[in-house]
Formats: sequence, C-alpha cells, structure tokens
Amino acid sequence: MKSLSLFVIAGALWAQTAPTPPIVTGSLPNLPDEEVVATLQDGSKLTMADVKAVFGFLSPVQQQGILRDPTEFLHQWAVMRRLSDIAVERKLNEMSPYRQAIDQNRMNVLFQATINDTMNSFVIEPAEITKSYDSNKAKYTQVKVKAIYIAYSDTPATPVKGKKPLTEAEAKAKATKLLAEIRGGADFVKLVKENSEDETSRDKNGDFATLQFGDNMPDAFRVAVFKLKQGEIAEPLKQPNGYYLLRAEEVKVKPLAEVRDDIYNELKNARMTDWMAKLNRETTVQVNPKFAPPKDK
Repeated sequence: MKSLSLFVIAGALWAQTAPTPPIVTGSLPNLPDEEVVATLQDGSKLTMADVKAVFGFLSPVQQQGILRDPTEFLHQWAVMRRLSDIAVERKLNEMSPYRQAIDQNRMNVLFQATINDTMNSFVIEPAEITKSYDSNKAKYTQVKVKAIYIAYSDTPATPVKGKKPLTEAEAKAKATKLLAEIRGGADFVKLVKENSEDETSRDKNGDFATLQFGDNMPDAFRVAVFKLKQGEIAEPLKQPNGYYLLRAEEVKVKPLAEVRDDIYNELKNARMTDWMAKLNRETTVQVNPKFAPPKDK
C-alpha cells in the first residue's frame, strides 16, 4: 500500500474548499481494522486501521472534515495523493526547495518521534514517587491565610473621607502595634474590620487566599507564609504600597494520592531534561568562522 502521509494535507484542502459548518460531534465508524473503507483509482486499498492510525494526529478541523463528510474528505485526499504521485514522477521531490522541505519535515517528525519514544521508555518506580513526595512536602503544602492590609503613600495625597494617607513609617508602626495586640490576645477578625484597607478580604473577615507553594506570588510572601504553623502570624510584610499582617488559619499538606500523577510527570520530565542535556553536550559542530565568527568572551 502506498504512503498515507498526504492524508493530513487532505484536511487542509477540505478546510479551504468547504464553508465553515457547525461543529460535529461523534467518532469514527466502529468497523474492524481490516475493513476496506475506500479503494483508490490505482487500486490500492484504504482500511479502517489506516484511517485510525492517522486520525489521532489530525487537527480538529481535519477531524471535523472526515466526521462531517467521509466520502468528500477521502475524495479530496485521493486528489492530493495523485498530485503527490505526479510530483514524484516529475522528480520535484529531488529539486530545491522541495527536497529540503521534505527533509526538514521528515526530521521534524522523527525528532518528535524520538522524544516521545524516549519519554515513554523511562520507568518511574512507586518508591521514587514516595521519596520525592517525602522530600518536597513544602511544594504540596496549602496555607489558608487571613490578612490585615495597612496602606501607605509617601507622596502628597488628598485626604479620603477626611483621613490623610499614612506614610510608610506610620504604616509600619501601625502594623507593628496591631501585631503586638494580636499576640496579646486581641481578636484578629475585629482588628481586620477596624483597620484593614483591603476591602475584598475585609468583607470576608480577613480571608485572603488559600496559597500553594507553586502559586504566582512575591517571593517575600512565599517565604513568610510557608514557614508559618497553623495559628501563627508573620512579622509585618512590606509590599510596594502597604504592609500585610498574615495569619495562617489552616496549614495542610496534600495527600500523596492527590499529587502522585504530578510527581510522576515531574520525574519523567526531569529524566527527559537530563537525557537531552547529555545529548546536547555530546553533540559537537565545527563551524566555519567565515560563516559565524567566534563570539567574544
């Protein structure tokens, strides 16, 4: 049987010649792999196995094409295949720039195939996952945080509701004073209501967020929050426009069962990174200095 490589191109042709129709839901017909689904002009057969082998890597548009109108799709594919055969008869595949494009596409396909095959070859043992989990529990820690936010501005500003904005020094002093009151037994939520200038968290009794170690946040937040034990409050944390008082309401670690798949993928990716780094180190190229002069060190 001749190559099915142009099956992909048929999808592009279909997309160009057909108007944009509604989305089709469904799947390929449930036929045996050996069932012949089409006989082409040259007598070659296209089986259900051939179609399934290619369908998985078609684009969504191409998949829609074959689901919407299999007969028209396969006809367009047959046209593209004939055009390809004509190109080979005319030896266009041996001419520039077509030969280089074919070589480049072949290399791209084989490159990805090697990556996929190598990744699939890595075996991650259950013990490795458990060890990684035990060694990196901070990564899987969640901290539910309450906050008091004291804003400041060191530039002249118009008083709001008759209240002049605090300077940085005044905001720090106020945050320090509130921290002492809290550690002395004052009600945190009451102080939130009376002092916090973050309206969103203030309206929720100071509930700020449930933070995970990998969340996007300032490094100072990460350091302060993830060293807290449940019920502890951090020292006043300076940010560009204010000071935060952060209290850990709840600290818990995600169970291994919940993050097992993530750890498995991380370990596989780490193996792949090491494998690629080794391959990169072992690959040498001697370049003509007339083409690429040595870089200044």
